[in-house]
Amino acid sequence: MQLAVPEVADLSSEPEHILRLYGADEGGTKIKDLRAAYARNCILARRLVEKGVRFVQLFNGAYQTGGEGVSNWDGHKDIASQYALHGPVLDKPTAGLLIDLRQRGLLDDTLVVWCTEFGRMPTFQKGAKGRDHNPAGFTCWMAGAGVKRGFSHGATDEFGYKAVHDVVTVHDFHATILHLLGLDHERLTYYHNGLERRLTDVHGEVVHAVLA
Repeated sequence: MQLAVPEVADLSSEPEHILRLYGADEGGTKIKDLRAAYARNCILARRLVEKGVRFVQLFNGAYQTGGEGVSNWDGHKDIASQYALHGPVLDKPTAGLLIDLRQRGLLDDTLVVWCTEFGRMPTFQKGAKGRDHNPAGFTCWMAGAGVKRGFSHGATDEFGYKAVHDVVTVHDFHATILHLLGLDHERLTYYHNGLERRLTDVHGEVVHAVLA
């Protein structure tokens, strides 16, 4: 591992068209500098997958810390200015990662999961230009191995407050991911505090509608 890690982390061998695809060759403005940094992490993620690493986690947004001491996408105070920075930073490198994985044939057996812990309310917070947490209606997406392409499942009400159509719980989402990894969430258990526990507790059903 000590010999393999420096080689994988050395991006100097990446050709110019790959750096350009991800946006890793950009710079000169705040957004471009941040995008290039995230893009390099996306390239590193692809290189780790190529080397057979089974689980890779990418995080975006640590660069943004508000005056209230919270980080990343937690847009309580001024969501417009904050997300105007986050969006362009996230978009191009993430798209580049998916394109690169597909072109190399890696997306066929790689599941990409993009998610967060909750969404934002459709209304502004009192005394601020931001929005509060909304665990009742938000979006996650998956791409790659085992899922349908260009497919949307579920919907919120017209106000965007709460999921009302084909509602998927967090337990359902986890059960579906485990299923795509070849694991039965009802049989997979771990021992904790004298009990055999499940990752989905006693809940969750595989969302077969999203499976290819």
